[in-house]
Amino acid sequence: MRSVEEQQARVASAAVAPRPVRVAIAEAQGLMCAEEVVTERPLPGFDQAAIDGYAVRSVDVLGAEPIGDTADDGGPARVQEIVLPVMGLIEAGARTPSRLQPRQAARVQTGAPMPTLADAVLPLRWTDGGDARVRVLRSVRSGAYVRRTGDDVQPGDVAVRAGTIIGAAQVGLLAAVGRERVLVHPRPRLSVLCVGGELVDISRTPGNGQVYDVNSYALAAAARDAGAEVNRVGIVDTDPKTLRDVVEGQVNRAEIVVIAGAVGGAAAESVRTVLGEMGDMEVARIAMHPGSVQGFGQLGRDGVPVFLLPANPVSALVVFEVMVRPLIRMSLGKRQPMRRVVQARALSPITSVAGRKGFLRGQLMRDQDTGEYLVQALGGAPGASSHLLATLAEANCLVTVPSETEEVRTGEIVDVAFLAQRG
Repeated sequence: MRSVEEQQARVASAAVAPRPVRVAIAEAQGLMCAEEVVTERPLPGFDQAAIDGYAVRSVDVLGAEPIGDTADDGGPARVQEIVLPVMGLIEAGARTPSRLQPRQAARVQTGAPMPTLADAVLPLRWTDGGDARVRVLRSVRSGAYVRRTGDDVQPGDVAVRAGTIIGAAQVGLLAAVGRERVLVHPRPRLSVLCVGGELVDISRTPGNGQVYDVNSYALAAAARDAGAEVNRVGIVDTDPKTLRDVVEGQVNRAEIVVIAGAVGGAAAESVRTVLGEMGDMEVARIAMHPGSVQGFGQLGRDGVPVFLLPANPVSALVVFEVMVRPLIRMSLGKRQPMRRVVQARALSPITSVAGRKGFLRGQLMRDQDTGEYLVQALGGAPGASSHLLATLAEANCLVTVPSETEEVRTGEIVDVAFLAQRG
């Protein structure tokens, strides 16, 4: 029986990131940048007012300071009177250059280009707000409330570095430096299909002995959550020619293929026979539960990674989480493909299978007083079933139990992997 870590290493060795592509910046969010984006122009491209106020020469308002905290009668303090003529209003977006004369002011809006000779913006609250003439109530230092040319980015600076995940701030910066498109690591294409004579699509009513196809929907959602571009093929007939045609088509269009229901029973044996003719495919027992029986191989001309998952939806989702999700994250170029793991105190006993590493459902909480993580097992409690999909839907974590541990007692510390947050 192969260890979980050995199987993960085997899967990781097959990871091949898709070739970087250039996309519109509106489509780049969440993807990893694959180039050093070097700016060609300064940002901002001109000296501009940082607030609404008056553009002035700081030397012209020097000395406009309060004289004392309060006047003798308890009223507001007097100021040395400085009054400047206002040459006009400069709006944001103004394209006509303007020049300030000595002992003049210009009314400016936030983002407006500064007139020549002006070296500061006097905030409105430091004036009487006059239109033709403005009374100055306080002085201002040179450079105050002005965004200088290149304050954010200078020509030749790297605006977005290769390896950066592009979020809202990066999209904004790319737009600010005039980039319409950017080179990124694209989402790997993943195809999900299911086999099993008992399966019907959710658009039909199951007959006697039939069940809904849960796996193609659940696994497709898990793949999207991991960052893949997903094609949900659905139920596929196990007729050898039909199956081969479908799988070959998906191997030719996808970077990863996931087939659920192909690791147990006579039907699974015929599936493995067909896949074995297309490349290297191995079904093995892995020292984990649930989902110990699983398959992995590389099919087609390009050796596309193909996973065979159990038919049980809980087992399929757990195997996906442990084996498939890290491969998707590596294909996206993520430096850390695994979920964040914390240590938590068990609130109830947890049983596990001897000799197998357990990945058991749980609800992770935090003590408000101590900040300690606490976990309530949903699967793995004594006498509990490990195949209940409803409890997996309630879980926000997987409790990892070492293969040498058969029981975790109440109060003991366990490793817990965060799942995607709900809500």
